[in-house]
Amino acid sequence: MKVVKFGGSSLATGNNVNKALNIIKNDSSRQVIVVSAPGKRTDDDIKVTDLLITYAYTSLRSNNYDDTVEKIFRRYELIAQYFDLPESDLTKIKRLLLTLPTYDYPNADYRMATFKAHGERLNAILIAKILNHQGIKTRYLEPKDVGLIVTGTPNNAEVNPETYVNLKRINLKNNEKIIFPGFYGITPSGHIATFSRGGSDITGAILARGFDAELYENFTDVDAIFSANPNIVTNPAPIKKMTYQEMRELSYAGFSVFHDEALIPAIQGEIPVNVKNTNDPEKPGTLIVPEDGFIPKHTITGIAGGKNFAALYLRKYMLNKGAGFTLKLMEIFDRHHVSYEHMPSGIDDLTIIFKKDALSDQLIDVICNEIQTSLNPDQMQWIDDYAITMVVGEGMKDKLTLCASILYPLGEKNISIQMINQGASQISIMIGTRRQDEEEVIKTIYQNFIENR
Repeated sequence: MKVVKFGGSSLATGNNVNKALNIIKNDSSRQVIVVSAPGKRTDDDIKVTDLLITYAYTSLRSNNYDDTVEKIFRRYELIAQYFDLPESDLTKIKRLLLTLPTYDYPNADYRMATFKAHGERLNAILIAKILNHQGIKTRYLEPKDVGLIVTGTPNNAEVNPETYVNLKRINLKNNEKIIFPGFYGITPSGHIATFSRGGSDITGAILARGFDAELYENFTDVDAIFSANPNIVTNPAPIKKMTYQEMRELSYAGFSVFHDEALIPAIQGEIPVNVKNTNDPEKPGTLIVPEDGFIPKHTITGIAGGKNFAALYLRKYMLNKGAGFTLKLMEIFDRHHVSYEHMPSGIDDLTIIFKKDALSDQLIDVICNEIQTSLNPDQMQWIDDYAITMVVGEGMKDKLTLCASILYPLGEKNISIQMINQGASQISIMIGTRRQDEEEVIKTIYQNFIENR
């Protein structure tokens, strides 16, 4: 049995939905299908999820939200009309949309989560009706039906281990399809909470683990995961096969094809993941597999970069001899609920790297003031102009001269390296540079290690 997930772009129009349904019908083992909310039809279009966010805000301020509701409903109506679905089959969708503002929510965050989740919920209801209308026995299930329990915050939920016990109780019949909405789960008290944006990938992986699937197929709008960003490198090589850890490292640094958190349930269940193109399903795509038994064909699998970083550089003489410096630093971050990404250090120096979008200017000033007061560093510098490039590959292990080989062509182009750090897993090298150099770093490494291999 396979679990299949379709992204928003794959379900944006009736024609796209038809492609997805053909993929489902062409393989009887594709039994559990996870759907996203309808995405953009054109570059200037609006995703259904974004329309639901607008609906949530508008309905708080006034009762004048009929136009937004009509825009949302129209997206589902157009898909239904493509398949000649009876108008009566849309009654539930319209009713659920209209009653969203009337529910009793614990707070504004739960309210927003519920509005957002309905993009997926309504699409799953619709697609189940379409399949049944075509004579394919289909059962619609949602988180409350199967016990997909989540904890955490309403708009950044995490799956509860109880979910996997509950999923084992679900009886999957051989002659039926299951349609399931992605992106959200149910809290222990019965409220809707969503995963982080793009969380339908997570739902698919949870179900793949819970149902012990042979494969989790993730259909999107690209042929494969590429070895570099196609917006930076022209026609980058596709990655045919990679490990969970390689994907995690690359997703963290900027690969956006597959949600990095979605790999966790798949890793825990040792479920292979196949990323494929809805528009060209016969292409092999990219297979993501466990590390055990994996034999890399190349030294470097992929390169990814991100410009949304900042760094705090600290110098304290005899730092390596002092006790408690890092502990006090962590206590300051904990007090302000700030997480850091990396912390490379030397005998007198320490650099803490942050995701920039998690910090405000005011918070930066407060943290720096507290560090100066309590730790009295000899030098402190906030570096706002920061980018990170990750070079990743299972074949990088034990390659003693690899760092030098990577840095030499960058030096020839006068690219200033702010930081270099090899990951503990030995399959990644992190390079810190100025933001303006990040794309040139990726191009240079690609040209020297991947382009002509």
